[in-house]
Amino acid sequence: MQRLVDNALAVTKESVKTFTYESLNNIARLINGVSALLLTILPGKANILEGVQGWELRPTFRGPRFPRWMGNGVSSFNQFIHELSVDSDTSSIDYSSGEDDLDGVYPASPSSYGSRISRTSTRIKNDWHWTDWMAFIFSWILLPARFLLGIPFLLFRLLNIWGPRASSDPGSPRPRHFHSFRKVHTPKDHVVHRTTDKRRGVIEDLHLAIEIFIEAIFDMFHKAAHYVLSPFEAFSIFVKWLSCPSVGVKDFKDDVINASVPTATLGDNDPAPRERNLTLHHSLNTDARTCKDVITELGYPYEAIHVITADGYVLLLERIPRRDAWKAVYLQHGILDSSMGWVSNGIVGSPAFAAFDQGYDVYLGNFRGLVSREHVDKNISSRQYWRYSINEHGTEDIPAMIEKIHEVKTAELKISQPDEETNDEQPYKLCAISHSMGGAGMLMYVITRRIEEKPHRLSRLVLLSPAGFHDDSTFVFTMMEYLFLLLAPILPLLVPAFYIPTRFFRMLLNKLARDFHNYPAVGGLVQTLMSYFVGGDSSNWIGVLGLPHYNMNDMPGVSFRVAHHLAQIKHTGKFRMYDYGSTSANMEVYGSPEPLDLGEYYGLIDIPVDLVAGRKDQVIRPRMVRKHYKLMKGSGVDVSYSEFEYAHLDFTFSHHEELLAYVMSRLLLVEPAPKRQSGQKALRLKRKDWRTLNC
Repeated sequence: MQRLVDNALAVTKESVKTFTYESLNNIARLINGVSALLLTILPGKANILEGVQGWELRPTFRGPRFPRWMGNGVSSFNQFIHELSVDSDTSSIDYSSGEDDLDGVYPASPSSYGSRISRTSTRIKNDWHWTDWMAFIFSWILLPARFLLGIPFLLFRLLNIWGPRASSDPGSPRPRHFHSFRKVHTPKDHVVHRTTDKRRGVIEDLHLAIEIFIEAIFDMFHKAAHYVLSPFEAFSIFVKWLSCPSVGVKDFKDDVINASVPTATLGDNDPAPRERNLTLHHSLNTDARTCKDVITELGYPYEAIHVITADGYVLLLERIPRRDAWKAVYLQHGILDSSMGWVSNGIVGSPAFAAFDQGYDVYLGNFRGLVSREHVDKNISSRQYWRYSINEHGTEDIPAMIEKIHEVKTAELKISQPDEETNDEQPYKLCAISHSMGGAGMLMYVITRRIEEKPHRLSRLVLLSPAGFHDDSTFVFTMMEYLFLLLAPILPLLVPAFYIPTRFFRMLLNKLARDFHNYPAVGGLVQTLMSYFVGGDSSNWIGVLGLPHYNMNDMPGVSFRVAHHLAQIKHTGKFRMYDYGSTSANMEVYGSPEPLDLGEYYGLIDIPVDLVAGRKDQVIRPRMVRKHYKLMKGSGVDVSYSEFEYAHLDFTFSHHEELLAYVMSRLLLVEPAPKRQSGQKALRLKRKDWRTLNC
């Protein structure tokens, strides 16, 4: 009787799981279909979706097309269960399509014992399952005949009630019916799985939550039926609980802290389910990889340097080190970005890796402005932390990081090359590559250092779509300009910065970015709407949202003063420093009633500058980059100008070999510093020559 009840509960449970799973899938397909319908009527979508690779107007459970270093991503509802099992014992069924097998880009998602059954209505891999279902349905239709003809089998089952059970989990079908499907995990597979994005989307989390809920409910019914059919065992457990109640309380607390999920490895000699503890961090399954994770997992060296600015902000300067290299490159990101942007396209398409492969010592700068609020004052308030503009990026952040680079490189080269020294105090050449707001900060840094008569340490600037002039922009940016200028006295008191404030909503964005790729029509719709907001720029906005630096623990934000500073620049049509709003405040900072107009000081730039614009860039249009070029050219700066068929984010996020080749060619124009022998070695050679002449 126990076995009969177990089978009935197992069949009912799998039926409920299959029904709910398919219902949720149908809802997701409906949302994806409605998005596809809306896409067909939106104008200009062809150009907008040009920057998104692999989108299509059909529902799919394939992984997203992340950058190359994420390209083999595995995100599955079953991954949660898979990660709970023992790695060496994992078995899986290949659910990938033939197209996926040919591409080799999307490996099959590992499957768990319960989820295999829930997929049988859509992907039939085992004949035994349909046989059992058909037998079960027809047995109820032909119930009278079954009763008469099944008496001998019923007696046989009753005689075997007290026999050994085939499985320690009576709530599931017996494993002896399953065929064994084993996937051999090679070292290559291990590396791919370790380096790829394994986060689940919101839909996948709903699948998982529903399955766990159904498992819990039927487990409760199974235990209740077991106690009813085994009263002596239930009575013994009750007596044991009365005699030692503290054990039960302790077990309950442990269950609350660490949930456990039964998992089984099919095809083994002992297919009994195992239980493995599950922590909250593991169960949320968000992608929080850092730039360090990306660099080290691709086999490159890595070093983290913490830099403290003069005003107490703690910055992270990341490095792909070549300690004996005489040439170094410093890469600085733009607004709402981080060092992750320079490595997001993997080995082949990332500027950071390309520079390292060319023999450069690579430094990746990170501006202030993280939600985590890294500062020497651990009790700094949110309003105090976000009280900065682009001024501080150019006069505090960049100087602190470049001086740290100078300190490190000088010390290392003195150790590695003790017998050589350059004609000046800098034994290396440092180039800078900057994007968007990073370019504006870099220009501000060079000009202010020249005004202060301090060395800027740089040999060449490569500025990719640099900020600084914004008077030619879209209608949306114009509306934001007037909004920030109008609300400047009030808004910073209420909203000191713009970011996602809570961990829950940051986690939701992190997971929705996955769903935007799993359901391409939804992703295409969001991509189109975001592009409308920025004036039709065809950058891969959906792909950027999927970068791991937007995670539940941290993300880059934008202070109100930075946004207000950009609004001031757009309104005046000049590349100026921040206007503090009063003559006295400006006099205290600048020594003049008006902020410093940096465009008037371009003649102080004493190094070559390469300006690069994108013809499809609607955030910083080519005409604005040409404005930089004309002012520099008129001031006698050694400047070049180039245009590419790129949108704004294509300079860092997308893989363009043409751009990489151009940037590397600009860096290679920098010649090494002329070297001379050190004083002691030169004196020894002079003495040797003198002795030779006397002889």
